[in-house]
Amino acid sequence: GYSESFTGGAVSVTTGEGTTDTSGAVIVKTMNAGTTGVSGMLSFTSGTASSGTSGHINMFTGSATAGKGGDFLLSIGSGDTKTGGDIVLTAGLSTAVASGTGGAVSISTGEGEPSTSGAVIVKTLNAGTLGVSGALSFTSGTTSSGGSGYIRLATGSATNGEGGDIVVTGGATDSQTGGNVYVQ
Repeated sequence: GYSESFTGGAVSVTTGEGTTDTSGAVIVKTMNAGTTGVSGMLSFTSGTASSGTSGHINMFTGSATAGKGGDFLLSIGSGDTKTGGDIVLTAGLSTAVASGTGGAVSISTGEGEPSTSGAVIVKTLNAGTLGVSGALSFTSGTTSSGGSGYIRLATGSATNGEGGDIVVTGGATDSQTGGNVYVQ
């Protein structure tokens, strides 16, 4: 509901609790398109704010007492005649003159409190018989006044063990010249 002086009403969707078994699921989906259309989109957007911070979007899986924490899967549909769908992550723009810094993109793995922490794996999949595998590009932006952003690759320190290695390897081939490693 609308409120002129206070907080507007909330929408809460909660499934049934499973006291001794599985709780209910929430399924939000659009149905398949016809032969000449596209399937409907799903849009999750918080409103704008004229004074203050706009609303955030939280997506969490619950913790588990005697089991594995729930996975978070983000998968894009395939296409048989055109390019597969993209995943685009863009942090927020800042137009503040004095101290406006754009939003950051942070990817962190899970901590292993008594054991190994999780890995971050960034890779392109193998190419088909007629193409080349996708490229990986890590680039900092340009600047018109001041130094451009740097790229840092570092391994963590170790208290009672060996420090981590950094390995850079060019690709091998059985028919042409192997891949090069350029440092400029």
